[in-house]
Amino acid sequence: MRPFVLPIETSHGTFVAHYTEKGLSGLDFPRARKVASTPADCPREIVEWHSLTTKALAAALHGKPLPALPPLEMAGSDFQKSVWAVMRKLKPGETISYGELAAKIGSPGAARAVGAACGANPIPVLIPCHRILAANGKLGGFSGGLDWKKKLLAIEEVGFELLQPLPRD
Repeated sequence: MRPFVLPIETSHGTFVAHYTEKGLSGLDFPRARKVASTPADCPREIVEWHSLTTKALAAALHGKPLPALPPLEMAGSDFQKSVWAVMRKLKPGETISYGELAAKIGSPGAARAVGAACGANPIPVLIPCHRILAANGKLGGFSGGLDWKKKLLAIEEVGFELLQPLPRD
């Protein structure tokens, strides 16, 4: 089965969901782009998965716990998958630091690698990498851009501090 790319209209813009024969494989933040498929072009299973994805994204964008997700096909290393598994267990409004997440997966000292795994997350928002903060509750980075991270955390009523760039000598 070929990959399918479908839009999800939200009040925050049009997200784009990617599906393979195994499940949801990607979710893109709103940007100007042409979507390749329509539900009419898709097998029934993809349409059902898209309905689940749409409902889950709506819940996430309202700071609510996620309802059922479709099967996920997340290509990544074992380390990345272990990071993503911990992120999936975080509830709306719950945050941890990169270092705390590294410790949870048995890799203390791997905070930077956790950050890289967060950046490689193919299904942001639903796999909530925005809930991972830098040390001391500072915001850190985000693959979708800091504006999105701030917006998602604000929806979940999470307080944070912006990281300031280090002064140059």
